[in-house]
Amino acid sequence: MVTFNYLIAGGKPRQVRLLKRFIPEVFRIEGRQLHSINYIFCSDEHLLGINRDYLNHHFYTDIITFELNSNEEPVISDIYISTDRVRENAATLKEDYQTELRRVMIHGVLHLCGYRDKSGADKKKMRMKEDFYLGKFQSFFSRGTSL
Repeated sequence: MVTFNYLIAGGKPRQVRLLKRFIPEVFRIEGRQLHSINYIFCSDEHLLGINRDYLNHHFYTDIITFELNSNEEPVISDIYISTDRVRENAATLKEDYQTELRRVMIHGVLHLCGYRDKSGADKKKMRMKEDFYLGKFQSFFSRGTSL
């Protein structure tokens, strides 16, 4: 089950029904089972507070992913996304906001599937996977069928 919760007024994802069908497909392809994932869209300040309180990081970020169970069970997760940060990153990258938002949403899923982004090689692999699934989403959206 994929749910969306909003602590902000703007910046909501489009194609919510398709995203709710697409996200479980990413888990399936990556060999993980999904129980539930809860996306919480919030402000920079809200996510900064979470980053500080839970991770002892004192900087803005676009996403924080919490896996709420062990790796051996179907995934249960809360994913917090700062729409402020996504909007700023999209402008910096000269990318469409909705595309960047989907990239960040996929990024959180990839973390839950075991991908990391600490080293340069890991970041490159993560970016390639994000691009792969963004392409899959476009074809999924066009056809309205499974991956």
